Amino acid sequence: RHSRRDFLKLSGLGIAAAATSAAVAEPLLRDSAPTNPQTGDVAVWVTNDKLRFARAASVAWRPASGTAGENEIVLDPGQRFQEIHGFGGAFTDAACYMFNQLSPAGREKLFHELFHPSQMGLNVCRTCIGSSDYSTKVFSYDEGPPDPELQRFSIDHDREYVLPILREARKVNPDLFLFSSPWSPPGWMKANGSMLGGSMRRKYMPSYANYFLKFLQGYQAEGVAVQAVTIQNEVDTDQDGRMPACIWPQEYEADFVGQHLGPLFERSGVRTKIWIIDHNYNLWGRAMAEMEVPEVRKYASGIAWHGYLGKPDLMTRVHNAYPEVEMAWTEGGPDYTDPNYAKDWCKWSDTFTGILRNWSRSITA
Repeated sequence: RHSRRDFLKLSGLGIAAAATSAAVAEPLLRDSAPTNPQTGDVAVWVTNDKLRFARAASVAWRPASGTAGENEIVLDPGQRFQEIHGFGGAFTDAACYMFNQLSPAGREKLFHELFHPSQMGLNVCRTCIGSSDYSTKVFSYDEGPPDPELQRFSIDHDREYVLPILREARKVNPDLFLFSSPWSPPGWMKANGSMLGGSMRRKYMPSYANYFLKFLQGYQAEGVAVQAVTIQNEVDTDQDGRMPACIWPQEYEADFVGQHLGPLFERSGVRTKIWIIDHNYNLWGRAMAEMEVPEVRKYASGIAWHGYLGKPDLMTRVHNAYPEVEMAWTEGGPDYTDPNYAKDWCKWSDTFTGILRNWSRSITA
């Protein structure tokens, strides 16, 4: 697993660098950008080894003549694709802890660069329901022996630095869309009794649905509304018991959504979206099979994808069968051991282009 924090820090800059072939004669930081850039229909900013989100000459669209060349972008107004919701990164427990270590002034400056609409404008971000593989410790919101009534449930852990960081980010960007994913249910809900690895037990599905509801209600009471949830980060692996993880067989996830979580949200008036899978492209067949279940189709509005296995065109297969279902790219990153890790803009841009060309509405690293 590669560092999502490093990927977040660099990926947004990579998009800007690869999106233009315009050369800029001298290095310019954003604060020294030209005050009177050349006018045109499309604004251009450049990032490379010497430039940081620097304003460049604008470009104008013009009618295409003949076949498009290698360096041309052609728009056909008569053909429409998916609405793009946005881009962002993961507010893991560890990331929020590190953000909290910054001075208030330093964090304000960083969050302005990351989230403000005039800067990078990151706006589709992930939070964790309990601990993930990037956490200060392993924890859930209901630790201890079995507690089906969730009498111990508490989000106190998140009140120290997770919730304050989320509130601060949303203050910078009020349109920040948050979706939340569990890496594991509480250990007592699982066959191995631990949050590390293992699999879900059916008899605790009603309790787990209530666990989601309490999480959403608790966050809402803290001023942090969550717009979507996934059932499980990476449903198809237990990570060999090395980290918070949980296997969810296909029929388990379908039953949980259709018979427990969806109906509970409906009864409780919860409008938070439900996304399934939250794993790699190669599970496209599983996504199709789950969407064939009427109860899943009733309550699940989207499918979350990771980019570690398979190709992004597998999302198109699912889209063609269920065009009304949202696609969201919720996790992925480059290989930080690659010597070109920090500068391979073209590779990253090709990855992002492939995601967007196959119906994903968002990219969250």
